[in-house]
Parts: sequence; C-alpha cells; structure tokens
Amino acid sequence: MAKMLSLLIGSVVAILGVILFIAWWYEFLFVVRGIFPLMLILGGSVAVVAGFSEIKDILKQKK
Repeated sequence: MAKMLSLLIGSVVAILGVILFIAWWYEFLFVVRGIFPLMLILGGSVAVVAGFSEIKDILKQKK
C-alpha cells in the first residue's frame, strides 16, 4: 500500500511541477539569467586555481 501511495504522490507532484514550470516559464528564465553569470564566475575561478596548482606542482617537480 505504501508503494502505491508513494507512486501516486510522486505522479501528482511531477504533474504539478510540469504545470508550474509551464506557468512560470518567464520567472524560471529570470532566475537562470541571474544564476548563469555567477556559475561562469565560479567555474572560471576554479579553473584558474586548478591551473595555478598544476603549475606549482610542475615547478616543484623540476626542483
């Protein structure tokens, strides 16, 4: 019985999510436009730190 109930609740929540996703499409895009530059900044920062770390390791190996 619990498995059927979880299947039913999961289906209802998924359908509600699709409906709200369609209804709030412009708000979703607004959030994505706000988060995307932040993700690029953070991703670029991680890449720079990883590059410096790799260069530092290479210089240690040469010594």
